[in-house]
Amino acid sequence: MAIQRYHIKSAESALGDLRSLPKREADQILRKVQRLETGLHGNIKRLQNADVGFRLRMGDYRILFDVVGDTIMIQKVGNRKDVYE
Repeated sequence: MAIQRYHIKSAESALGDLRSLPKREADQILRKVQRLETGLHGNIKRLQNADVGFRLRMGDYRILFDVVGDTIMIQKVGNRKDVYE
């Protein structure tokens, strides 16, 4: 059985979100996102009634992303309190 491999892309808004975070948290989020290249592993949920398809949880932070074919597009990164707004 072949392992599903994904290409990771980030929207400009997600890159801006990452730049605004403390370096330690941003580095942890980047490591978590890189693990998605080998499959949708981790605390991932499909979102209902949202602009994006999935969220990945990392402590108090959420990574919101879509999956299209073999590409994961990171849309938004932020604290759980305000990332869904």
